[in-house]
Amino acid sequence: MENLSGIPVSVIIPLYNAEKFIGEALDSLLAQTFKNFEVIVVDDCSTDSSCAIVESYKEKFSGRLILVHMEENTGSGAMPKNKGLMMSRGEYVAFLDDDDLYTKSALEELYTLAKKYDADVVQCDNNYRIQEDGTGFREALPHKDYFVDKPTFESDNLVERVPKIIKRQYRVEQWTKLVRRNLIFEHEIFFPNTRPSDDVVWTCGLAFYAKRYLRVPNKVYIQRSNSSSITRVQKTPRQTINFWLNPMLLGLKSLDNFMSKIKFFKANPQYRYALLENRFIRIFGVLLPASFKLNPFEVYDTIKQEYGKHFGDNDVLISALCSFVNTMQRINAVNNQRMQQLAAQANGTIKQLQESAAKDKARIAELEAEIKRLQSNT
Repeated sequence: MENLSGIPVSVIIPLYNAEKFIGEALDSLLAQTFKNFEVIVVDDCSTDSSCAIVESYKEKFSGRLILVHMEENTGSGAMPKNKGLMMSRGEYVAFLDDDDLYTKSALEELYTLAKKYDADVVQCDNNYRIQEDGTGFREALPHKDYFVDKPTFESDNLVERVPKIIKRQYRVEQWTKLVRRNLIFEHEIFFPNTRPSDDVVWTCGLAFYAKRYLRVPNKVYIQRSNSSSITRVQKTPRQTINFWLNPMLLGLKSLDNFMSKIKFFKANPQYRYALLENRFIRIFGVLLPASFKLNPFEVYDTIKQEYGKHFGDNDVLISALCSFVNTMQRINAVNNQRMQQLAAQANGTIKQLQESAAKDKARIAELEAEIKRLQSNT
């Protein structure tokens, strides 16, 4: 699909109740050394003054900024990002969170790299980070063992890419990337309606389809540590289970749907299973501690009430199965704790015996020395 708009870059900002930060985000776009881009702000039914602030910036962008609204609050950034993609006209698309910032040369650097290397995806391996109040500017240094020090293409062989996905050697955040818009639409690489981790599945889609996946060392994005973000808000055990079951149940299905369309995964089901298993284990590891704070009935009730509608005729079976798995994990945890206690006790006993043996050995050495002394005196 040829880009007929003449716009090199579309920047998509999903917006929700960010009145404290959205002005700074837009200011960072106004300050760009690269000017030929459009901005699409998609509001997820904010209840504060965020939209009024965005409206006040329209004139400053001289027609390059549009604000659109979701019909109802979706509770995540996935659907607003998809709507932004549908409205975008750029050759490439980029994403900016409503509380974050770009460096002044961000779009110029990314677009120059994309054109120079004819890249489908340009991924930045590093970024900057600031505190909520804008102080503490520093490098983020995520996944520092996997940094590149120069523009580097990933192998286009999925035999090599899949293990890298499993080892988390790809940055999953959508804002680390500039992506060719045609790639997204040709292969329908949209964000699944999960909360959170929609960007994980989306990035997998990019890694599955992008022939020219370029990783670069450029640091052009400034991430803000926001205490009110969806992943940082304090949650009850029930809320935590629902929060993480969403990407487990719905996200795994979306990931599997991506793979079901690709010949490689049909011919190599072991890679398909390895990705699904990896995602399951990672999410389950976060969810499990919260489930231990509820009894099995509460776990069952939480899952059935929230997700039963997705299970159809199997709503009881799957909910009961999840509760059973929780019970078995609880038993295993108790057994493991008991085994650790027994091992600690055994180690303590062994240490005592070793200390006692050492004392006995020292005492024997003293007695032998005393005998030799007495013998030498006679």
